[in-house]
Amino acid sequence: MKSIIVLCFLALLAFAAARPDKYTDRFDKVNIDEILSNRRLLSAYISCVLEKGKCTNDGRELKSHIKEALENQCEKCTEVQRKGTRTVIRHLINNEQSYWDQLVAKYDPKRKYVAKYENELKAIKA
Repeated sequence: MKSIIVLCFLALLAFAAARPDKYTDRFDKVNIDEILSNRRLLSAYISCVLEKGKCTNDGRELKSHIKEALENQCEKCTEVQRKGTRTVIRHLINNEQSYWDQLVAKYDPKRKYVAKYENELKAIKA
């Protein structure tokens, strides 16, 4: 019985150690402003995260973390990702309401997390 408990403890420890504390910074150099100012690029990213179109590698990475990042206020984001997230959300709320509404419907249909972002970033104009 003790060996089973030890084995379970070691498995839990290995799982915790394998879970990254931060998302990969591999795509931190993506030019957010370029994407937001180019309707074709922005539309492609939105289609990707809404699962309506093909994804680039960085689009797939983004899509895989959106829900968790919303729920935990980007806790695992790098500082660059936090700033980029605020920039994108601000832009969508203030300039692309239709895209914002679609993303909210998919990733936070009960509006449990997005109200904080909307209240904070609507007042901050780009």
